Amino acid sequence: MIDIRYVIPGESYACKFKVETMLDEDGEPVHLNVGQTANGPGMYEGFGLIVKRDMNTEMVELTDRKSGKNFFVPFDQLSDIDIVHWVETEDDGR
Repeated sequence: MIDIRYVIPGESYACKFKVETMLDEDGEPVHLNVGQTANGPGMYEGFGLIVKRDMNTEMVELTDRKSGKNFFVPFDQLSDIDIVHWVETEDDGR
């Protein structure tokens, strides 16, 4: 695992994270703008792409792969940080 303090700016990284947020009845983050009903706050665990890192506040902004939502997460709630290797594929016209 890579320590968040040593990630290289300009490189792509992803990680597992935990964050307290509003959840629906299935334990998934709520998208209130699409009419979901919030069940209440709870801990959500996800996997996301790191967008920004702030060394002063020790927080990262990341985009959750499953929900597509952006979260602000403290350094101590991150795990399994690794480099993202992007792969380009050709569109086969389907």
